[in-house]
Amino acid sequence: MTLKELEPQLLALNPAEKAQAIQLLVQSLSNAWQGIEKTPGVCGGDACIAKTRIPIWGLVNARRLGITETELLYDYPTISALDLANAWAYAEAYADEIEIAIRRNEED
Repeated sequence: MTLKELEPQLLALNPAEKAQAIQLLVQSLSNAWQGIEKTPGVCGGDACIAKTRIPIWGLVNARRLGITETELLYDYPTISALDLANAWAYAEAYADEIEIAIRRNEED
């Protein structure tokens, strides 16, 4: 998608949504995703909850399969609700990356 294609959608956002879009852009430029890290050699270099081997794509895929946030927090006692919120924000900002990781891991 190009910026020219995206422009009408951006302009149609309400002020709160525009502020959120700006925040996402700033985070992606600074690579400051709190609680999310990529480490070469860990989980194939995929984005994970910091200091864990829990990939963001795995959480997204679990949610698609109907697993609730409560169940995820129970299944992964080392993560918090804030970790999940950060994971969902990261997944939304990097949807293509997450889709590729899900597809790649379904093939394995």
